[in-house]
Amino acid sequence: MMNALYSAATGMMAMQTGMDLIAQNLANVNTTGYKSTRLTFEDLLYMQIGDQNGTTQVGMGVAPGRTQLEFTQGDMREDSSRTAMAVEGAGFFQVILPSGDIGYTRDGHFLPDANGQLVTSSGYTLEPSVVVPVTADPQTIQISPTGRVTAKVKGVDTILGQIQLAKFVNPAGLFALGSNTYAATVNSGPAQVDDPGANGMGVIRQGYTEGSNVSVMTEMVDMITAQRAFESVSKVLSASDEMLSMANSARR
Repeated sequence: MMNALYSAATGMMAMQTGMDLIAQNLANVNTTGYKSTRLTFEDLLYMQIGDQNGTTQVGMGVAPGRTQLEFTQGDMREDSSRTAMAVEGAGFFQVILPSGDIGYTRDGHFLPDANGQLVTSSGYTLEPSVVVPVTADPQTIQISPTGRVTAKVKGVDTILGQIQLAKFVNPAGLFALGSNTYAATVNSGPAQVDDPGANGMGVIRQGYTEGSNVSVMTEMVDMITAQRAFESVSKVLSASDEMLSMANSARR
């Protein structure tokens, strides 16, 4: 009965962790470029009762496994900014993190900073750098599907930069850093960098941003499932406690 108590407790903690991730997804349903997270579960060690000829295996509960990012395409949302971009298809924008390392994001809400460099809302600089001169006509900024950025500077058509994208063999293995930014890991593999539209890369859509890929309906169903599982496991906990109470109060 003590094992039942501990197993039930692990189940309740695992369901609580799952609920935390569901809450995270729902909270970011309107976050630009956000990718939903799923939690896997793993059974714990087993205790063997009996000899080799008649062994009974009793599990010791459950533990949260790894979290997995889902990189399905989010909805395209029109944006009034001429420097807003969305990736349609595979690929991530590259940005320079405060540490100097390269981060990867699907959040294409870029705006020029004080120096004209395109940066994210968190201030991360787009890599390769694209600079919009103060003398450029902002209404003439054009970003082609293949990533070339042009504008009229003092009335002359000028190339401002070339956007490149990065993709991974296993994007679900990326590490979430927050601020809609990810870092490469051993599980994701190294970044493969190329121009948009080349070698399986997605293309750029100017004047759009990619919305969150969170499905509210799916999250609500998962929330109900987790809640019911939590309730069921809590009843096992109560039943085990009652059985222990009965055993302690037994008289010869």
